[in-house]
Amino acid sequence: MRRAKITIIGAGNVGATCAHWAASKELGDIILVDIVEGMPQGKALDLAEAAPIEGFDCRIVGTNGYDETAGSDVIIVTSGLARKPGMSRDDLLAKNTEIVATVTAEAARRSPSAVLIVVSNPLDAMVYVAWKTSGFPTQRVVGQAGVLDTARYRAFIAMELGCSVEDITALLLGGHGDDMVPLPRYTSVAGIPLPDLLPKDKIDAIVERTRKGGGEIVGLLKTGSAYYAPSAAAVQMAESVIRDKRRILPCAAFCDEQYGVGGYFVGVPCVLGRNGVEEVIELPLNAEEKAQFDTSVSHVKALVADTQKLLR
Repeated sequence: MRRAKITIIGAGNVGATCAHWAASKELGDIILVDIVEGMPQGKALDLAEAAPIEGFDCRIVGTNGYDETAGSDVIIVTSGLARKPGMSRDDLLAKNTEIVATVTAEAARRSPSAVLIVVSNPLDAMVYVAWKTSGFPTQRVVGQAGVLDTARYRAFIAMELGCSVEDITALLLGGHGDDMVPLPRYTSVAGIPLPDLLPKDKIDAIVERTRKGGGEIVGLLKTGSAYYAPSAAAVQMAESVIRDKRRILPCAAFCDEQYGVGGYFVGVPCVLGRNGVEEVIELPLNAEEKAQFDTSVSHVKALVADTQKLLR
């Protein structure tokens, strides 16, 4: 039986840790790509040498090119710059648009049937770039943000309640950033609605911490950003695709008529399976939730508008 093949573009903290999680789950053979000579090769070899200890069987290859990636089932794009001092938002958008467009074109040409999972920031714009560059159908291009944001939300709830994260089911919508829309009404602990367990002020504090979750980690690290949780989230999505698990996960998926979005990639609950986004699940929203979601979508549209100018 043929093993699945996973290409991970970018061998920095997020990409290398994606390879670690994917290998530990034995999702398939892994190709780690980066432009820095020796780095993907070294990290791939190091991870391969962990296999006898941890007992996972898969082929792990590091490369500076794309020929090794041919025939991949899933491509995870983590490439891109982090925002540096003195760099404007427009500078970051322009540079990462160039990077994501370049790497996506190279990988998509060699794996025309793959599912693309985008992790690069600014996320909602980079998913659009990957879609336009790859020429893939919208269902085979999806962004990782909601799984990460929901994980943070669940972690903070568990900390507050002193319970297991395994008992918490949660959901959020919208763009990746300060205007994401956590949904306490659709959040439960062992089936108990969250509002029955915590007062509104505590829920509001958890929601706000979730929105600022990435920034909190950046502030603590000083010289870096999160990578354990973002990479775990991307690999959970890859696992649902490769094993056709059809998990319902919040992802940046293409919505046209759904939620009245009108043709953009935004965070919504969707069914992830072998073909990528098998279905977008449309939930009834109350007036407050709908207003917050519409605000978030408006920011995504503005970001994409700026991105479209760069791709012309």
